[in-house]
Amino acid sequence: MLRVKKISEVIGKHVYTAEGDYFGQIEEVTLVDNKVEGWRIRVGSGLTAGLGGARGVIIPHQFVRAIGDVFIITKAQVPSREEPMVPAAAGNDDMLM
Repeated sequence: MLRVKKISEVIGKHVYTAEGDYFGQIEEVTLVDNKVEGWRIRVGSGLTAGLGGARGVIIPHQFVRAIGDVFIITKAQVPSREEPMVPAAAGNDDMLM
């Protein structure tokens, strides 16, 4: 059965990749027309070097595989050092998309 969660219930949840690696923690949600568009995730301290020093990333909602006690995301969509990184909107210089 599908259980609807309030946005306030998921802020602060831990995020893992589908492979089981810890990725970070949900910090903020992006809503467009009352629908979730993306999630801002503050990455774990061990991952900032792999992300070019960024403290977080924005993951589009379609790459979230599951939401429950934790978030599960598709690792293929996580930016890595080899991939070009696009800065997020102005004012979020430490975030990547």
